[in-house]
Amino acid sequence: MTRIDAKFADLNAQGKKAFVAYVMAGDPDYATSLEIVKGLPGAGVDIIELGLPFTDPMADGPTIQLAGQRALDGGMTLQKTLDLAAEFRKTDDTTPIVLMGYYNPIYSRGVDMFLKDAKAAGIDGLIVVDLPPEEDDELCIPAQTAGMNFIRLATPTTDDKRLPKVLQNTSGFVYYVSITGITGSAEAEATNVGPEVARIKASTDLPVIVGFGINTPEKAQNIASVADGAVVGSAIVSQVAAGKPVDEVLAFVKSLADGAHRA
Repeated sequence: MTRIDAKFADLNAQGKKAFVAYVMAGDPDYATSLEIVKGLPGAGVDIIELGLPFTDPMADGPTIQLAGQRALDGGMTLQKTLDLAAEFRKTDDTTPIVLMGYYNPIYSRGVDMFLKDAKAAGIDGLIVVDLPPEEDDELCIPAQTAGMNFIRLATPTTDDKRLPKVLQNTSGFVYYVSITGITGSAEAEATNVGPEVARIKASTDLPVIVGFGINTPEKAQNIASVADGAVVGSAIVSQVAAGKPVDEVLAFVKSLADGAHRA
């Protein structure tokens, strides 16, 4: 059982929905980023999604693209991202960390070495948005063999014919992308999301967490009420981009987490 599996079992026992927060590793700099990540569990975050900076983040809108660029400009690398996770693990051995990014940096490092190092750093799961299920032998299967969850995205365009393929080797949870398009580009609506979540849950026992387009505590509550939890990324990254102090960023995160937990 991974930390992700244990977290959902615990939330389920409490009758609570999950709140997942996305932050970009190294944004605006390593030290500030580490401080934010260390503060997330205390702000009510159940699972941390740690963005791996990459030069061509095709699924991300301007907010997260710019965050990745700031991190890269500050010297952030895959190794430093793993170092940040390992540093976090020195004081928190229970909060799950999902590394979210693109395949190129992982491929460049070498899959075997990456998985060994990521596991040692305390990474619990991977979301690699540019590796389709047809390429599961590339990273998904080796990751699961190494004891990490491989989390797949389903979208409004994932029809009933495609869904079984998407779910085939997914573990940990299913990430439902509530809108078509890039991150931060539109707002999620519970009335649209609810039926889609129900459709996915009819085909899997995994929790379904909804992300993209959630930017207020009310929205987090509404979306979590029709799913197993909510993910917020761009709205949090925007706070960092605005130069808000860490305590203000974490206070904002707590308001979102409180919203999701009210669902």
